[in-house]
Amino acid sequence: MPQVSEQEQVTATDAALELIAELQAEYGPIMFHQSGGCCDGSSPMCYPQGDLLLSDADVKLGEIGGAPFYISGSQYEAWKHTELIIDVVPGRGGMFSLDNGREKRFLTRSKICSI
Repeated sequence: MPQVSEQEQVTATDAALELIAELQAEYGPIMFHQSGGCCDGSSPMCYPQGDLLLSDADVKLGEIGGAPFYISGSQYEAWKHTELIIDVVPGRGGMFSLDNGREKRFLTRSKICSI
């Protein structure tokens, strides 16, 4: 069972919320995962909810547009004092991400959380 962050650490821009609604209308419930790896893994990946097996080390940062947003445990350790802001920019999404093929993709921006 993934861990849950003590506070919401992820938000979405209006453009991201529009794309999330579009994907939900097409695919039903969706989820996000930010792995922090190279290539596609450095962008937030969007999947039909339940298609990605989560590990006990994954952390749920919150929800955006009704979709849960998870991050790998190691990436959470590096970014735990950071608020992630999910945006949309022109381009292609990750190969296995639902935003692929739409000429727009999700992008993670960040800002340091004040303590």
